[in-house]
Amino acid sequence: MLKARLPPRLTPLAASLGLRPFYGDLHNHCGLSYGHGRLEDALERARRQLDFVSVTGHAHWPDMPVDDPEAAHIVSFHVEGFARLARLWPGHFETLRRFHQHGSFTVFPGYEIHSGAHGDYTILYKDLTQREMVLQDCPSALRAELERRYPGAAMGFPHHIGYRLGARGVNWASLDPRFAPVLEMLSMHGCSETSLGERPFLHSMGPSDGHGTVRHGLALGHVFGVLGNTDHHSGYPGSYGHGRSCIYAAANTSQEIWDALWQRRSNALTGDCSHLFLRSGDVIQGGILPPGDRKLSIEAVGGSFIDTIDVIRSGRLAARISPELQPSPVAGSDDPFETILVLELGWGARGSAHCWEGSLEVTGGEILAVEPRLRGSEVVSPLEGEEQISEPDRIDASRDRLLFAVTAQANPNNMTPATQAIAVRLRMTPGAVFQASFHDRTIRMEASRLLESALSGNLRGIDSPAFRFHPLPRPDQWQWQGSLTLDDFRDGENVYLRMRQANGQSSWTSPIFCRA
Repeated sequence: MLKARLPPRLTPLAASLGLRPFYGDLHNHCGLSYGHGRLEDALERARRQLDFVSVTGHAHWPDMPVDDPEAAHIVSFHVEGFARLARLWPGHFETLRRFHQHGSFTVFPGYEIHSGAHGDYTILYKDLTQREMVLQDCPSALRAELERRYPGAAMGFPHHIGYRLGARGVNWASLDPRFAPVLEMLSMHGCSETSLGERPFLHSMGPSDGHGTVRHGLALGHVFGVLGNTDHHSGYPGSYGHGRSCIYAAANTSQEIWDALWQRRSNALTGDCSHLFLRSGDVIQGGILPPGDRKLSIEAVGGSFIDTIDVIRSGRLAARISPELQPSPVAGSDDPFETILVLELGWGARGSAHCWEGSLEVTGGEILAVEPRLRGSEVVSPLEGEEQISEPDRIDASRDRLLFAVTAQANPNNMTPATQAIAVRLRMTPGAVFQASFHDRTIRMEASRLLESALSGNLRGIDSPAFRFHPLPRPDQWQWQGSLTLDDFRDGENVYLRMRQANGQSSWTSPIFCRA
């Protein structure tokens, strides 16, 4: 039940092709190189809320600014981190194997190479066979050497592509689809879809540049899939809101995930494990179609209320779908009522933390799946301090009861959330009742109250820790299915979907490409 994914009845388009959505993070860091936290803790946190993961080590930076006195502190912790990874790399495979679970939790080895000239790349190996790191100064040399030593067993993908060329942003001229079938358009650095967006680049490395965006790369004619990863540096893969990837595969195995990456069957997500599927005939996101008129079938299952689904054709908005104006849920009208209950925990006086121990009981309903939406601390550079250590989180569920122990830090400012959340997909009757217990306090809520709006409260007085139950969406508010016709899809064009949710989370499909 914990981490149970959407069933085929809610993903019929994908299921008809034998595909299921799996969620993971292929680019994040811990104390394996420079960063914070034990590798074992990072893998355990990943296993709690993800289907696949790669915990990345910092390995190489050929054009590091060693002659710049102002960058001496940056050079220092990178050199130290590279040396640490070189020492730990051979032995860390055994740790990866201990956590890997065939069919339920897939672990890939990975490391990172920085480059001002070519942009930063994450390198993935296809399985847990013992392999050495291969370090080269440019993508072409790296591809050649990896193919010579480990044929068919390695790929790379550029990340935080939006930085300008020369400042570790993507170099489109050296991007090779034979080595990099996908790229990372979203992480804690920001979103690289377009020049302007809701998640700007705020890192000390600087702002984004329009020529480093997905939109620009597509206009140049490149073919690639998109990923979202956290690039988290404190041992918390999948940290909620930083970025996640959705991969459409037949099963959660190394080979199936690997094949799906090469076929670009991927989505970029900010946080919620949503389903956004684009299909034309037997071709889905990442695929290639010949020119002509095309019927696009669209299927969307959000993690909250769906605000809009945008159809982006060759850099321009071609259609905007609003389920509120055009209701068309995936679930049938005769199906039992299904919804998503989100419990969010945190707030309180700045600098404080609170361990929430409690339960949530459902009367007149049945819990179908539980999705942890947990965050790690926001420490990035080793110069910023240590990670915030907290007790391990515990989440358990039965058919009618959720038990949890989750530590939430207070929000550090009015713009950065540090709250923790648990999402419960459930089936319920109109008279369902929820009862939540936090320590010595009990709250009883009728489902009708949450179908109207959110409900919140504090444990004590002002500035004390607080809780919030999100409003319950009706099926036509968190699901949508339908189709539209793409007239005269021409050679060189592309089309992809972008979904925005009312809770601030978003997702993007990889494009479908038109090639003669």
